[in-house]
Amino acid sequence: MYYSIRHLTRFRYSLPVSESLMEVRMQPRSEGVQRCHSFRLTTQPRARIQQYSDQLGNIVHHFSVPGQHTKLVITAEALVEVRDSEPLPVALGPEAWGELDKLLNDHTVWDLIQPSYFARSSPELQAFAHELDVQRGNDPLTTLRALNTAIFQAFAYSPQTTTVDSPIEEALDARKGVCQDFAHIMISLVRGLGIPCRYVSGYLFHRTEDQDRSAADATHAWVEALLPGLGWVGFDPTNDLLAGSRHVRTAVGNDYATVPPTRGVYKGGATDDLQVSVRVSPSEAPPSAPAEADAEELPTAWRVEDAREEEQQQQQQQQ
Repeated sequence: MYYSIRHLTRFRYSLPVSESLMEVRMQPRSEGVQRCHSFRLTTQPRARIQQYSDQLGNIVHHFSVPGQHTKLVITAEALVEVRDSEPLPVALGPEAWGELDKLLNDHTVWDLIQPSYFARSSPELQAFAHELDVQRGNDPLTTLRALNTAIFQAFAYSPQTTTVDSPIEEALDARKGVCQDFAHIMISLVRGLGIPCRYVSGYLFHRTEDQDRSAADATHAWVEALLPGLGWVGFDPTNDLLAGSRHVRTAVGNDYATVPPTRGVYKGGATDDLQVSVRVSPSEAPPSAPAEADAEELPTAWRVEDAREEEQQQQQQQQ
């Protein structure tokens, strides 16, 4: 399946700001059954964009806008192919737990069984684990399938219940949240079972017949667990799905803190308003030349003498 993806991020500031520095993780990965055939990133104001690959193979674009500006628009457009994966077995053999424990000798996965900034234990998490009776079952795959469904059933999907930097205790107490919360809760529980688990940032193609809970016009998040003989297997607790050909992966990491779609700072005393729009559409061919980002003129009558030089974070929550 081919997908055409357009991800628009617009920051508007109440006063002119300067020296914006931004990192962007929006380019889909090319590996396994997924291939990114084209990608284009543009900004308004225009900026010179550079890129590098981090230690987990994520492509990170970065740029700066030194002059004063009252808005920043980032437009990412991609053409991605995602093929069907080989069907998973119903279960793994009873020896799979022992094989899994041997995988932990690989230093490259050691970080992925340790607590991280958002995915960590707490009294609230331990109480939830006790409620679900989370423990090693007959085999790792069966255990994770059951946990994926249990989290889906235990929480309501409710945008704006939490924020981009909310700890998992907020969603655990309210029993509702968004995909970012569900992913962090599942990662914390899975790592507690001694299974390497990582956060996946990306997109989900929504079809009417699937009745997905997650928002169609936003980025998405799910988890991947390392299983013997299968490699990294994706689980989507927001929608009670195994990650498949509708899931488009852009970045993987310990948790959201390591792979936000945008991360940046700017100088100025302004407040900012963030708007994000995502469109994922089926495609049979590369898209036509992308339109320029919103090019309306910047306001010229802003008062700048009261602006303070403060660093402000720029991040977007995953829904």
